[in-house]
Amino acid sequence: MEIIAINPSIRVASETFATVGFFDGVHQGHRYLIDLLKEKARDEGLKTAVITFPIHPRKVLQQYYQPKALNTFDERMNHLASTGIDYCYLMEFTKAFSEIPAQDFIQKILSEQLNVKFLLVGYDHRFGKGRENVFEHYAAYGQACGMTVLSAPQWSETEGHTSSTVIRNLLAEGKVKTAAKKLSYYYTLEGEVVHGNHLGRTIGFPTANIDLNDKDKLIPCEGVYAVRIGLQNESYSGMAYIGKRPTVTNQGELRLEVNIFDFDRDIYGEQLRVELLAFIRSDIRFDGLDELKHQLAEDKIQCVQNI
Repeated sequence: MEIIAINPSIRVASETFATVGFFDGVHQGHRYLIDLLKEKARDEGLKTAVITFPIHPRKVLQQYYQPKALNTFDERMNHLASTGIDYCYLMEFTKAFSEIPAQDFIQKILSEQLNVKFLLVGYDHRFGKGRENVFEHYAAYGQACGMTVLSAPQWSETEGHTSSTVIRNLLAEGKVKTAAKKLSYYYTLEGEVVHGNHLGRTIGFPTANIDLNDKDKLIPCEGVYAVRIGLQNESYSGMAYIGKRPTVTNQGELRLEVNIFDFDRDIYGEQLRVELLAFIRSDIRFDGLDELKHQLAEDKIQCVQNI
């Protein structure tokens, strides 16, 4: 996949079959749309393109409602690349951009600037100033400039509705297995290993404290998880803790700590990738470290069974 940053001076030479969206999570619903895009593009002998934005439009339009992202920018690009599309056109989403009417967006930007010959629109997707137009308007605007605008049928699901919002809610409830099915991959958190207070080592469960790379990415609900850890080119099993450590402090900040099974290396400063495989239990305040140590031993057994 070739990523092309679009600015007003760029004119794209290649004709494409394209779709537009933010694609947070690049979940099964998005993949259905992209698979349909590729199928129709093959029939027309055209390259495929996804037109998207570096930041979520809601960060520009809705200051009071800014849901955490399911992907970092790099993750989203990697997941889009994995779908096999040819081009990703990146457009800056600004307040001025949001004021462009759908007709001008289709005719002046998609057609004249980006050379889109076919546009596939998600069945419930709306765009343009105020998102006030409907598909029939888009089709008419496209026809007027030689572009064919098609509406994708609604994806027929067997296990409930899939959307970025649904997946965020699942993660907020710790339902990482269900979220993974809807995402087509395990939800991940990434960051740098930093120094903590080394309490875990004193009770036999040393942990890597992780400073997350992207503070805008959603952190699932507090508790213990069975995880797979990526370190450099190696993979390890382990258990992760997301929480504020109520057993040892009343004023703790939310933390991500990972106990890597059968592992004893100095990895401070390294990047870890943590895949959340299963939710084991909610966060609990214990009466003391002995009780915590006993519970962690039980947690490890449960984690091993879920990896």
